[in-house]
This record gives sequence, C-alpha cells and structure tokens, in this order.
Amino acid sequence: MAKVSSDQLGVEPIGKLLIKQAVPASIGILVMSLNVLVDSIFVGNWIGSIAIAAINVVLPVSFFIAALGMAIGIGGSSIISRALGSGNKEKALKTFGNQITLTFTITTAMVALGLYFVNDLIPAFGGKGAIFDPAKIYYTIILYGVPFLALCMMGNTVIRAEGKPKFAMVAMIIPSVGNLFLDYLFIYVFDWGMHGAAWATTAGYLLCFGYILYFFLSKNSELKIGLPHFGLNMPILKEIGALGFVTLARQAVTSITYLLMNNILFNLGGEAMVAVYAIIGRMLMFAFFPIFGVTQGFLPIAGFNYGAVKYDRVKESIYTAIKYAAFVASLVFVVLMVFPDFFTALFLSNRPDLPPEELATNAFVMEHAPMAMRLVFAATPIIALQLIGAAYFQAIGKAIPALLLTLTRQGFFFIPLILILPNFMGELGVWLSFPIADVLATVVTGIYLGKEIRTKLSN
Repeated sequence: MAKVSSDQLGVEPIGKLLIKQAVPASIGILVMSLNVLVDSIFVGNWIGSIAIAAINVVLPVSFFIAALGMAIGIGGSSIISRALGSGNKEKALKTFGNQITLTFTITTAMVALGLYFVNDLIPAFGGKGAIFDPAKIYYTIILYGVPFLALCMMGNTVIRAEGKPKFAMVAMIIPSVGNLFLDYLFIYVFDWGMHGAAWATTAGYLLCFGYILYFFLSKNSELKIGLPHFGLNMPILKEIGALGFVTLARQAVTSITYLLMNNILFNLGGEAMVAVYAIIGRMLMFAFFPIFGVTQGFLPIAGFNYGAVKYDRVKESIYTAIKYAAFVASLVFVVLMVFPDFFTALFLSNRPDLPPEELATNAFVMEHAPMAMRLVFAATPIIALQLIGAAYFQAIGKAIPALLLTLTRQGFFFIPLILILPNFMGELGVWLSFPIADVLATVVTGIYLGKEIRTKLSN
C-alpha cells in the first residue's frame, strides 16, 4: 500500500476523500458483518437455532467490554485527528500511548469481573432454560480474547485518524476470514460444537491484534511512541473519557437493550422468540455495514478539518456523508423489504434428523422473523441523518451533544417504547418500537445539527 499522509484530509476534494475513506471502511465492516452473519448461519445449521440464541445472550456482555476499547479509541482518535490537523504531533503521540495503557488496564479488570459473575450475568441477559448451558460455554471462552478485541478496536480507530483507511480495512478483514475458516474446521470437521464456535472467534481476535501491532511497529504509521508516552496524562485522560464516554454509553445502552429484549421476548415466546431476535440482530449488523462505513470515513475528515479551522470543508463533509449514507440505506431497505423470508431461512437447518423441539423452533422462527424484519427496518432510509449528525459532534470534540444525540434513539425513545408497547400490543409492539424510535431520533438530530451548521459552520 502506498504511504498516505494525514495532511491529505485537509486538501483533497471532500467527495473523493469520503469515498477513499468510506469504501475501505465499508469493506472492512462488510467482511466483519458477513463474519457475524455466516458465523450465525454455521452455528444455526451445524449446532442448532438454540445455539444462535445462546450467542445472542452472550454478545451484550462481551461487546460491552470490547466497546471500552472502541470508546477509548474513538475518544482518543478525535484528539489525534485534531492534533494532527493543528500540527501538534506530540499531543497525538501522548494520546495514543494513553489509549493503549487505558484500554489494556480497564478491559483486563472487566474480564476478571465478567468471569467471576458468569452464573449471574447469563440468566440476567436472557440465558434461561435450554439457552443457559451453551451460552456459558461460549461466554467463558470468548471473554479470554476480549482484551485483544478491545485493543484491536482501539487501534483501528487510530489507524483511521492517521488517514490510512486501507490498513484499517485489512485489520477488520483478517479476523473475519480467520474466524470463518476456523468455524468450518472446529465446528464441522472437529465437531467441537459451541466450544469450536467460541475458540474460532477468539482466535480471530488474536489474528487481528497481531496485524495491528505490526502496523504500528512498521514504517506505515506516523505515530512512533516511546515509553514516556504510556504514562497517564490527566488532561488527555479527561478528554478521552469525555469523548469516549459517548461510544461507551451507546454500547451500554445497547447491552441494556439486549437484556430487556431477550427477557421480554422470552416471556412472550420462550427460546424460539429469542432466536427470532438473534436473527434480526445479525441482520442489523450486516445490513447497516455501508452506512457505518460512511460514518467511519466521515469522522477523521470532519475532525481534521475542524482542527484546521476549515469550516467550509467540515460543512461539505456533513452534507456529502449524509447523501452517500442515505443512498445506501435506501438500497438496504428495498432488499430487506423484498427478501425477508430468504434471509431468515439462511439461519435455519433443514437436516431431516433434527429433534422435534428444534423443528418446532425453526417453524416458529420461519413464521415470525420475516414480519419482524420488515418492521424493524421500516425507517432505514432516514437513519443516515441521525448517525452522521451524532458522529459529527464526536469528531469535533463536543462530548455533551454527541452523547445526547447518540443516546436519543435507543436510550430516550427505544427503551421506553419496548417497555410500554408490548403491554398493549404483544410481539407487534416490540417490533414497532424500532421504526418509531428511528423516526423520532432522526427528527431531533436533524433539528440540532441544522442549528449547529447555521451558527458555527456558517461563520
């Protein structure tokens, strides 16, 4: 790969620059999303639909710990982008060193707590009945690799902050491809069941960590840190914490959402209903990959140009990112409205030797999931505005607006809706909560972002 300087973030045409940043990010997220999707298909076909539900129960806990790394990464990367934009490279180096120290220390402690309270956490997140045993197997193994995943997520955002999206893309592809290969080997060939699924995922984290370590030690990175940079600096930590808390709060709310959804749906329809949500969750991760890719590509552009006081370029990047993301979101909407049965069937085994309870679960999922999928994705074309708007405030270092807008959809609207609507509408109320929350959050974000553009970026 040709060496790219972060200075290009401030001079190249915005449209070309966003494509250059967003396409590798989208490809990386696509491969990761395909990994989650195909991993679930493998598990559903080779182990069973209850196993998919078990993994869905584990994800909130492991993802929350890993999200600590992403939170520290995004918070620090906002500082790094603005520091590089203003020519303050020493601050960028010190920030990166603090990110590494903070990520490793916090996630290791969280993993120890997660393992200690394993028997309490799994039932709390909906791992009840037949789901508990496979969920405990998967959870215990996965947690050993989570600190490496956290360091990968942190490092990946820093690579983007340097303006090197292709390397960040490769870092996302490596663990995904490795995981899928090992899934086949451990689950299908060796017949290790849930143990195989968990070890394949954990090995993927280690592969990713190895590549990111190589990148920062090679000549491709501008951030060559030494031992003094690892010493914690309180002003930098406060700024990382303020900005990173936005991402952490979002993941915390996501974990709470999983907890509530798994328990509400278990009460409505048992393990089979949790399996429906597990499939919907995988499709949410997969279907939104190009939108998240545009958002990831947008962050370093907005942050660098804001640091360089090039407000016209910041404003142009906002409009361009929303336009690109809205286009791909509309394509996602059309595909999922037309083919929900096809995507549901991918997750379900058609083996003739399935036990009766597994056949009953599959029939239930096939009956309920397509309708649920259409409702969940009903407002997809408009979510670009909400995602880009929240990302903008994070990119420029405005923690409070970023936090409030990030929490708007799930925290302020979705969680109250799923606590209220199912009491009157049952299962339908659960799925209707998704588009209603999307619409309300987009309206709020649009109002707030429009005010920011008129008052700050038009001067």
